[in-house]
Amino acid sequence: MAKSIMLQGTSSHVGKSILTTALCRILYQDGYRVVPFKAQNMALNSYVTKTGEEMGRAQVAQAEAACLDPIIEMNPVLLKPTGNSSSQVVLMGKPIGNMSAKEYHQGYSLKALGIVKECLDKLMTQFDAVVIEGAGSPAEVNLKANDIVNMRVAKMISAPVLLVADIDRGGALASIVGTLELLEPDERDLIKGLIINKFRGDLTLLAPALDFLEQKTGKPVLGVIPHIEDIGIDDEDSVSLDDKCIVSQRDIEIAVLRMPKISNFTDFDALAGESDVTVRFVRKGELIGQPDLVILPGSKNTTEDLLYLRENGYEQELLDLAALGTPIIGICGGYQMLGKEIRDPFHTESEREQISGLGLIDIITTFEAVKVTHQVTAFSQKHTFLNLNINANNLTGYEIHMGRTDFLSPVNHAFTIKNRSGSQVCVQDGLVSHDGLIMGTYIHGIFDNNEYRRALINALRIRKGLVPMSTFSDVQARKQKSYDDLAATVRNNLNMKLLYQIIGV
Repeated sequence: MAKSIMLQGTSSHVGKSILTTALCRILYQDGYRVVPFKAQNMALNSYVTKTGEEMGRAQVAQAEAACLDPIIEMNPVLLKPTGNSSSQVVLMGKPIGNMSAKEYHQGYSLKALGIVKECLDKLMTQFDAVVIEGAGSPAEVNLKANDIVNMRVAKMISAPVLLVADIDRGGALASIVGTLELLEPDERDLIKGLIINKFRGDLTLLAPALDFLEQKTGKPVLGVIPHIEDIGIDDEDSVSLDDKCIVSQRDIEIAVLRMPKISNFTDFDALAGESDVTVRFVRKGELIGQPDLVILPGSKNTTEDLLYLRENGYEQELLDLAALGTPIIGICGGYQMLGKEIRDPFHTESEREQISGLGLIDIITTFEAVKVTHQVTAFSQKHTFLNLNINANNLTGYEIHMGRTDFLSPVNHAFTIKNRSGSQVCVQDGLVSHDGLIMGTYIHGIFDNNEYRRALINALRIRKGLVPMSTFSDVQARKQKSYDDLAATVRNNLNMKLLYQIIGV
């Protein structure tokens, strides 16, 4: 039976996901078969496993850090916010419907507890160590009775818990003391140590506070983790976009519309990792400007995000840019928005049954009850977007969408999908406009393909009169280095001997 350690936080966004990733990498480096687990995740940034199940992106990064293929048992429940205090509930990788927060917390969450336990038990029998991530705070008294992700999970397997606080926000000591005070005695006993995260400054000035904290709580402080800029690891939630550094202007500027329900924004990390590219997320109230490329990203609520573009003046700005010849790419929901019309006869996303699109490409999308979730392999022959004219035979990515797109006129397809979830297929995906300036696709992760990404960027360089570059950043190599760098930072700032004593390995 595996040993376990659980990371819980004094609030959301204190760094639990990143520290879980770090511990997965550290344990892997030290020779343990380690696996991540989070019972319930709430995020719009999701991923599709090899067998076609949808799960949270954070557990994917943690699996990669542990050198594992992501499997659905790592994250059995995923909540994808749709708006109006409701979420699509994804159980074991498949959507079971939309629920309001009240319906889920008071009527459904505990029904999923049995599946959560089955998944955790399975992982406990197959690995040496399980690193478990909590959600939000374990001291949310209004949600505690129906909690399936914090102390109830810790109690299932008597997992020792480390409580994490974000000192960058201020009030870290009070949040730790307050959280411990609100826990039941048996829950408080499970907390074996404290971690102060995101520290900036002189550690010697913090020492008196750490001494006070240990005396006040009776819990050891395992370490103080410094604030890490540009970690280079996939983010879980769009709130992390607020923390992204704006790099100085580079040769190529790509503008991504940051819509309220933006999803899978990690699609653009590979572009941002190139030395000649600036990726700028256009926030509400900002102008798109005059970028070299505009991207409409995926969306969990295409209808509402399209209305956001319309009501905030971005629709007209996009149409003006298109008329001037600015290239535009739409990914998944963004692809649907580029078309003539979006239909929702089953009210999958909203109460509207129809909404007009931007009208830049000749398609109509109809939302259906069944979600398409696949890892895919695709190819492109003489790709016509920006006259790339490249033959790419083994492009990889994934699909997550509930829309069926129909073409109203003959089109040049962007890609041909040849494999879905391990099965051979021949599916035409997306399109490229006849002038080669607008492209839409359902394939997430298409920019993670090194040669395709560099060809796209070089086409933009040529349009500006710049010399093409032959080098590119290797996405997977950069990720692995990021995991190693993160593990080194955390290892050097934690009491590793005490940590291993707490885990029991």
